Amino acid sequence: MPSIFTKIINGEIPANIIAEDEDCIAFLDIFPLVKGHVLVVPKQEVDYLFDIDDELLGRMMTFSKRVAKAIERSITCQRIGIAVIGLEVPHAHIHLIPLQSVEDINFSRPKLKLSEEEMKGIALKIKSNLK
Repeated sequence: MPSIFTKIINGEIPANIIAEDEDCIAFLDIFPLVKGHVLVVPKQEVDYLFDIDDELLGRMMTFSKRVAKAIERSITCQRIGIAVIGLEVPHAHIHLIPLQSVEDINFSRPKLKLSEEEMKGIALKIKSNLK
């Protein structure tokens, strides 16, 4: 059965997509820790990040860097944190999280509940800052 991320990649489930190329897709996390929390997902459905082929993993990190720079230009933060948990969805993904403090990347904190309008606005702002 396809993962929820594969369904997003296939256009079966809507998402606030930030960027996409032949290998990867980036979209806003629907349960963000902070505003601007983005997931980077390989289009190839692989459960565990370290099972991804080295070349694709390299391209995924380069893609993540490009998206992280756009987040930095869009969301006030000291830097972008990166996390790989991999337990909640059986499809490898990287969390890119704007940080003001280490607490911003604490996954045990309550998640934000943003309106769809606010999510779309954040996505458009980050997309406009992609280079």
